[in-house]
Amino acid sequence: MPYLGGEETVKELRRALSNPHVQGDPLRHRSTVLRVIRVMSQGVDVAGLFSEMVKACATTDVVQKKLVYVFLCSYASLNPELSLLVINTLRKDCQDPNPMVRSLALRNMTNLRLPSLVEYVQQPLTAGLRDRAACVRRVAVLGWAKLHSLQPHADIDAAVVNELYSMLRDNDPVVMVNCLRALEEILKEEGGVAVNKAIAHHLLNRLKECDVWGQCEVLGVLQRYRPHSEEELFDILSLLDPCLLSPSVPVMAATLGLFLSLCCRGLPAVSLAALRRAQGPLLAACGSASPEMKFTALCHVQLLLRSLPGLMGEHYKRFFCGYAEPAYIKQRKMQVLVELVNDDNVGFVLDELKGYCTDVSPDTAQAAISAIGRIGRSYSDQCLEILTGLLGLKQEHITSVVVQTMRDLVWVCPQCSESVCEALEGCEDTLQDSQGRQALLWLLGVHGDRVSSAPYVLEAFVEQVRSEMAAGVKTELLTATMRVFLCRPAETQDTLGRLLHYCIEEEADMNVRDQALLYYRLLHCGIEETRSVLQGRRSDPSLGVLIGRPAEPVSQWARSFNTLEPLRQCNAGAESAPQAAPYHLALDPEPSLDLSDPLNPSQDRQETGEMAALHRGVAWDQHRAHEHQDGPAADVPGPSRPVKVDHLLVPVADQ
Repeated sequence: MPYLGGEETVKELRRALSNPHVQGDPLRHRSTVLRVIRVMSQGVDVAGLFSEMVKACATTDVVQKKLVYVFLCSYASLNPELSLLVINTLRKDCQDPNPMVRSLALRNMTNLRLPSLVEYVQQPLTAGLRDRAACVRRVAVLGWAKLHSLQPHADIDAAVVNELYSMLRDNDPVVMVNCLRALEEILKEEGGVAVNKAIAHHLLNRLKECDVWGQCEVLGVLQRYRPHSEEELFDILSLLDPCLLSPSVPVMAATLGLFLSLCCRGLPAVSLAALRRAQGPLLAACGSASPEMKFTALCHVQLLLRSLPGLMGEHYKRFFCGYAEPAYIKQRKMQVLVELVNDDNVGFVLDELKGYCTDVSPDTAQAAISAIGRIGRSYSDQCLEILTGLLGLKQEHITSVVVQTMRDLVWVCPQCSESVCEALEGCEDTLQDSQGRQALLWLLGVHGDRVSSAPYVLEAFVEQVRSEMAAGVKTELLTATMRVFLCRPAETQDTLGRLLHYCIEEEADMNVRDQALLYYRLLHCGIEETRSVLQGRRSDPSLGVLIGRPAEPVSQWARSFNTLEPLRQCNAGAESAPQAAPYHLALDPEPSLDLSDPLNPSQDRQETGEMAALHRGVAWDQHRAHEHQDGPAADVPGPSRPVKVDHLLVPVADQ
């Protein structure tokens, strides 16, 4: 046989399909058609064989018909005129005594997807709705949905819609479910299927006859129905109760979603009871062999824990990570473990997380360290002991995340400050990434009076500031040096002067330069004014701890259950690795905190604080300018050369 990609292949296949001897032998004819499909699947353009394949469709061999229909559906859009020849054969097959042939003809008639053929398809589809064979009725029902998708703005005959509604009582459960799906597509602009009491009870009574896909479809449609009385509601819940323990996870999830939809507002106690009953199937799904199923189940477990924090506390070992599990599964399991911590299992959970901190995957190790930091809000002593031990490993990615975690822990739990400050000694040499250096600088700035080596560590950073590439590190270095100067001026005076001079005179990044100018003007306002801006609160215990927090009402997340939303959204109260240092100011004694992500830096607070300080500096400049409007311009401060001012080496304007 010639090379499959050449034109000779198509010519040879055309000769074989036109050969009377091949057409007279059913096996040879089928083999030739199969060769055409094989060549087509390899990417060869065989559209030139369309007319020959249309002729090959006129056969009693069902296998050959299926092969030809595959070809015709693939190339019908390229040959719309020749496709008219296929319609006659398909309409003839719709009257074949074999129900398999009738269903096959109907399916491929709608799969041609040609608007010009719609008028030829409607009559066979209408007849197919009343066919004796269930397989034909299944195809006919879905065929009307395909016609609607082909011409979405065309009106479907009301008689067809009524026929589909009446077929909801068809003896075949697949036909019933297909009618639901078709009506949902056809009536999409009107809100889908109109579910009344009769339809709802009929669907509930036939729920057990459907397969898994059908049960999920029916349960999803029933979420639209609202019972007229409490007695009817409990009758529906009684019918649904066995499905909560279904071995099929999709059915269980759809049933629980319907429970929540019916009860979350009027009967919250029933919703919570349903959640407790569903924990068994959810735990089984968390151990599924499919990583996709496992991840989805873990996301929904986190939803449940928002309303029932201690629901699965006794099953915490089910969420320990396996060695071969993907990193995203491990990280999600660690987030769940944090939610399940209590006085009885905290030691076991921390030992398990400690083992993950040295995982070969840096992402997994960082997630484990962050999880330990979150547990530290409630069990600070045990967690600080683990974090301090991790600093001794002297590994870059571990040290960086540990320092960031300690920074966040100090912000939430001020009682940890002393232990954290002692652990920071000597870790600056291991930090290489910008996030870790920013966290260290924030700790040195806020607690510089407790870290004995703070001025000397900052001096080392200032000496290397010219080679520093991250603007965030430079801005944090400016803030930290200013704060340490306020509590230890003698040791930091020269360092601050050199840093301000570099940032104002040589720095190319305008954000860094503007912040240096801000601090320069702030110093001219006076030490007390500077202290009131920079030395705000060192922590915020109002963020709370993990243990004993109030449970959320089920109604807040009931609509997102059994959807893709839990897979997209971040956990309530679960943070990823910190991104930058918090920025704390005393200008706003009651700041508005976003509790959904409490430890991430608040850029709004930073900008608000800087603008407030800038306004103070500008107001002072305007006051000086107004006071000396007839005097020399040298009274208005501006960066130029370093001189001694108020025992501080800072740049001021040329005289």
